[in-house]
Parts: sequence; C-alpha cells; structure tokens
Amino acid sequence: MTTVTTTAGTAEREAAVPSRVRVGEIWRIVRLLAVNPSIFFGIPWLILGAAWAVTMVIALIIQGAGASAADMQEGFRYSWAVLSPQWYLVAVGVQAVAFTFSFALGFGSTRRDYWLGLSAMFVFVAAEMAVAIATLVQLEKATGGWWIGAGMFDTLWYGQSGWAFDFFTTFSLQLFVLFVGAGATTVYMRWRVRGMMILFFSFVALVLALIAGFTFTNSWPAVMSWFAAIGLLGVFTLTLVAALVAAVAGFLVIRRATPR
Repeated sequence: MTTVTTTAGTAEREAAVPSRVRVGEIWRIVRLLAVNPSIFFGIPWLILGAAWAVTMVIALIIQGAGASAADMQEGFRYSWAVLSPQWYLVAVGVQAVAFTFSFALGFGSTRRDYWLGLSAMFVFVAAEMAVAIATLVQLEKATGGWWIGAGMFDTLWYGQSGWAFDFFTTFSLQLFVLFVGAGATTVYMRWRVRGMMILFFSFVALVLALIAGFTFTNSWPAVMSWFAAIGLLGVFTLTLVAALVAAVAGFLVIRRATPR
C-alpha cells in the first residue's frame, strides 16, 4: 500500500512539473552520479592502463625474441586491449541506475530530470574517453609504438582513418554499452526478474530467428555485402543509433519503474 501511494504521489509531482528542461536539477543528478568519480573516470583508465602495461611487457618479450618490426606491427593489429574497459562500462551503466535512482527520486527529482542527468553524464564519459583514446592512437603512431613497436591503441580499425573517425567510433561504442547497461536495469526495476528473463529470452529468440532466416534463404552473402558497402562508418553510425534507441527505451520504462 505504501509503495503504491509513494508511486502515485511521485507521478502527481511529476505531472505538475513544467515541461521545460530544468538545468539545475539535471546538473544535480550529474553531481550525484559523480559523488564517487573513480567509478566513471578512475577504474576505466585503471583497466586501460593495466592493459597498456601488459602490452608493453609482451612487446619487449617479442622484441627480445628477435621479431621484426613488421611482424610485431602485424601481430598487434589484432589486439583487443584497447577495448578492455567496455565490459566494465556495461556494469557502470547498471550500477548508475541501480544505486542512484531511488535516492534521486527521494530528494525530489523527477524521472525526466534523472534520465536527462544520467544521459548527460554518459555523454560526457563517452566523449572524454573518445578524445583521449583517439589522441593516444596518434601518439602511439608518432612514437612508433611507444618506441618499442608495441600496439595498444593503433589496432583493429583504429589509426586507419584519422583522429575524427577514431573519436566517433569510440564515442558511439562507449555510449552504446553505457545505455545498454542502464536500459537493462530499468527493465529489472520495472518488472524485476520476470522482466529480465523475458528480455533475455526475447533477445536470444530474435538472434536465432535472424540466423535461421539468413541461413535458410541463403542471404549471408547479401548481408556481408551490405556491411561491406556501409563500411565501418555505417556500422558505428548504427551503433550510435542503437545507443539512442536504448536511451529512449530506458526512459520510457523508467517512467513507470517503482523505486525500492
């Protein structure tokens, strides 16, 4: 009874709030999320720094074994170390909502203000990491792999199409993983375990249906040709669109979520 009353009271307060954007309230949510800055700005770089240190050690070992510079460059091209913080950022998206949503509403914030503040923080984190990683790619190239031929940032698709492209791809990917984590958490807060199970099995069923459809219709060559045609820019544009979809879906769900 108390939960229903609280939810109804919150809904009434939010209905009475003007539709204008309340910058002060949004900034308050950003500050709330940044109470422990290491979550957003410390641990991701700690993970990346550890991956960099391991990469340097591996490079020194390979260099000591007499590998040529060309072989080292080719081998490091397939390193995924630059993407090491992504899995943690999914957890950041989850924790950001799970640990602060109820607290924010308890202090008078609306769901709209909360989600806009959360989105602003996610955009800032994604932009900060994108700027830094795109710049580190260029530094790594300029120093010849930190003077020892190591490849930490100038790998995969990075370092091929300039700073702006590296920034855009990193920004899109970071924003995607953050909003996926946050969006999944809103489903849990709205429908609990049952909602998460439905979401998971629906996703698995959709993936299997697509695989079956492409296989039975012999459409895989066409699919691969389509991806080749849109290129990496098209793929990461779709990634950014998926992040925006997750953001909008998360807001629609959290409007009816019950804080506990």
